Amino acid sequence: MFWRKKSNGAFNPEIAEKNYQAVAVTDTGNSRLHNEDAVRFIRPANARTRQNMGYLAIVADGMGGHASGEVASSIAIETISDLYYNSHRKPLKALRIAGEKANEEIWELASHDKKLRGMGTTCTAAAIIGDKIYLLHIGDSRAYLYKKGRAIQLTEDHTYVQQLLNAGEITPFEARNHPDGNILTKSLGTAKKRACDIFVSDQKFEEGDKLLLCSDGLYEYFSTQELASFLAGENLGQISQKLSASVLDRGAHDNFTILLVEARNEVKGKNLPTRAITVEL
Repeated sequence: MFWRKKSNGAFNPEIAEKNYQAVAVTDTGNSRLHNEDAVRFIRPANARTRQNMGYLAIVADGMGGHASGEVASSIAIETISDLYYNSHRKPLKALRIAGEKANEEIWELASHDKKLRGMGTTCTAAAIIGDKIYLLHIGDSRAYLYKKGRAIQLTEDHTYVQQLLNAGEITPFEARNHPDGNILTKSLGTAKKRACDIFVSDQKFEEGDKLLLCSDGLYEYFSTQELASFLAGENLGQISQKLSASVLDRGAHDNFTILLVEARNEVKGKNLPTRAITVEL
């Protein structure tokens, strides 16, 4: 969303804003019986809220087996969505508070229910305010920005393989095919205290760009260059359909989730119906 402010910084409801549109897809894949991924995109109804807190996109990939992964990812989505908009803090602080509370909620529930013990979830959330992308990230779900023909990875995985890569012990090619590729070093709910990465991307979200949030069940099948070729398409629905079909053709041994966002036509700053895209299987 984009707002121009008066010189005194006051809210101006007559100024046009970018209307961000989104498409969300989530699938069990070819091998799993349950979908432990969760996804949501929120456009607040109130124009002032959109100006100050923006639009919110979230993807979470739960783990723990049976139904517990679904529980963890659902808690992350619900808690972060609620607290981000209701903490009455600035965006980065609001994301930090929301992430800490989501971790606490998952940890406490798992600690008191033997069936849920050991559950956790990755989470990548992006608050879009003007041309800025405020990010919360933990685990190995990812955020990419498609800009001028390139897919730029905005987040860094919290995995054992990423640590090896950062230390120069393996090459990027070896990282893609490493046998320990699914070992996480951080996730929500697996420790009493857990800090997410909270930051503002140094990449601006401009007209013609697309934001992709996804779980590892999607990106593990594509190189960055391949992702860029898909994201070059003009229609978000068609892009998501083609990505989904390609993942399924290549094996889809895990759940996968796609959340695509782009800026569309400008609208006058006014209160609009709240829109929340959420997909569940």
